Amino acid sequence: MRVRAFAKINLSLRVLGRRADGYHELRTIFQSIALHDTLTIRRRRGAFRLACDNPACPVDESNLVWRAADRMWRAAGRRGAVRDVSVELTKRIPLQAGLGGGSSDAAAALRAFARRWRVDESAMRRAAADLGADVPYFLEGGTVLGLERGDLLFPLIDYPPAWVVVALPAFGVSTKDAFGWWSAGRAGRAGGAGRAGGAGRAGGAGRPGALGSEYSEPFVNDLEPPVAAHHPEIARLVRLLRAEGAAHAMMSGGGSAVFGLFERRRDAARAAHALEAAPPRSKMSARSKVSAVVVTKTLNRSKYQGLAGN
Repeated sequence: MRVRAFAKINLSLRVLGRRADGYHELRTIFQSIALHDTLTIRRRRGAFRLACDNPACPVDESNLVWRAADRMWRAAGRRGAVRDVSVELTKRIPLQAGLGGGSSDAAAALRAFARRWRVDESAMRRAAADLGADVPYFLEGGTVLGLERGDLLFPLIDYPPAWVVVALPAFGVSTKDAFGWWSAGRAGRAGGAGRAGGAGRAGGAGRPGALGSEYSEPFVNDLEPPVAAHHPEIARLVRLLRAEGAAHAMMSGGGSAVFGLFERRRDAARAAHALEAAPPRSKMSARSKVSAVVVTKTLNRSKYQGLAGN
């Protein structure tokens, strides 16, 4: 069995505060894109095995794919550890990029093992919510409003089809660091100090496009200014994409990936070439280089669900 796990971008991400449970209260708009990982599931005698072609990706119990398999195994009423199956994970979604690769892999594994072991949908969805705040979104796809931790989902009218240029810096950003920097900046502002992060919301604002009047406020990523304060390459990539004519350019999630939306493929290809050819911010800093630029496209909900095997 082979299943695809698609990436997401956040068209908008508002951080409304910190919750009593330690998570952050969010208002975000998810959008699925065609960039994807592939999970190949095979029968295999003996203990469960997870392999990945990216050596930076863990292949033990800390990987969400492993945990998804365990949850579906137990939901199917099976005892002991998962066995007689293996998963080979082909990674195309980079780690620590704000594109949801780990959560999408987990959702793909949940779908595949629920089907294989005949687990009902309600149990699968409960497992998704337990595995991570982003995992439930990847059971839906398309354009979705996420509230609370981002896991209270309201499907929206799909965003108009667009070509997406994803620029990947030579560094990753952990979710913990991104939210930690946001919290530190908020504490500094409350104390009358520290505007390091710079531009506030304006630094990540863009035009919303055609989502309907109820979502007509500018798209914003509240995490972008504090992350860009620590990694100026983020702001440089956003500026480059806007200069190349992106209708909307922003950091995705907690970073480090930056994306731009284009109506025509040739414009997206031209922008990708410009980013690849742009000189680094500093000749002395390898971290100021772009490690990869990907041209892909948005996926509406029906297309996503068909390709993801829902």
